Amino acid sequence: MSKIAILGAGSWGTALAIILSRSPRKHEITLWAHSAAVAKIITADAENKTYLPGHRIPARVMVSSQMENVLAGAAIVVSAVPSAHVRTVFTAATDHLPEKAVIVSATKGLEPETHLRMSEVLTQLLSEKFSPQIAVLSGPSFAAEAARGEPTAVVVAADAEKNPRLASSIQDEFAAPGFRLYTNADVLGVELAGAMKNVIAIAAGACQGLGLGANALAALITRGLAEMTRLAAALGAKPETLSGLAGLGDLVLTCTGNLSRNRHVGCELGAGRALQEILAGMRMVAEGIGTTAPLLALARQHRVELPITEQVDAILHHARPPREAIREIMERPQKRESC
Repeated sequence: MSKIAILGAGSWGTALAIILSRSPRKHEITLWAHSAAVAKIITADAENKTYLPGHRIPARVMVSSQMENVLAGAAIVVSAVPSAHVRTVFTAATDHLPEKAVIVSATKGLEPETHLRMSEVLTQLLSEKFSPQIAVLSGPSFAAEAARGEPTAVVVAADAEKNPRLASSIQDEFAAPGFRLYTNADVLGVELAGAMKNVIAIAAGACQGLGLGANALAALITRGLAEMTRLAAALGAKPETLSGLAGLGDLVLTCTGNLSRNRHVGCELGAGRALQEILAGMRMVAEGIGTTAPLLALARQHRVELPITEQVDAILHHARPPREAIREIMERPQKRESC
């Protein structure tokens, strides 16, 4: 029986603890919460009422704020903390990480200050002490639905040249009833897709908040996918990755599903609410808000146009009215359809 430690007791970290507890491999599972009070409440209630209410956490999942206890003896360590906090959390975790532990990043986003993907942040932090084995978990997966056991398909990506068996070994370890994993060797494409789709989802929500119809949403999702593919290909990812679960699958889910935090932010912005007011009423992080600036920086560096991302950034950070931003996208010079 292998031990799996999950860092981050938000909705997705909690859902993964529940999902992995169903695995026929009978893992020992530990879940790290950022504070002793949070860990105590989750343990007492057998439920994370703040981030994943209504889903019982099995008694065999040990919840603690003591990182050394959570990580001790772990064969696999899952990162499920927001992108802005990965560096801080893993800096604290480094002294307690088992040397041969596999790291699985389940965070979708870019580090705001450095524009690095999560696997790059982890490699940078851990390479001084270890030769880290890092995989990435992504795809269309609302935490509440996955925790309920509803059919969910995701992607696990790892560098096949560095470790040809890593993705398939995680696939085997994480497989559980209702939870299906596909392998992929395109870590860059999987991570970029997971970050970019959140920005497009904010735009999709803005369309909803403005009262625009299905035509507008279909156009936005399609051109959003083209935008995602352009940047990913320019950075060296495989375009076909963007047509898979980590790209198109997650994009459709996040742009249309009522459980999407990023879509919710866009809906509220489209309805006329201020960003700070929206955020004040949210407990969970909408990763797309902090992702627009890093994406635009990467786009400028590689001379790639991201018209939807530019307008989302203008809405979020430059007080541009959503209706004006959508009009700007529609009134761009007409062109031949291509990625």
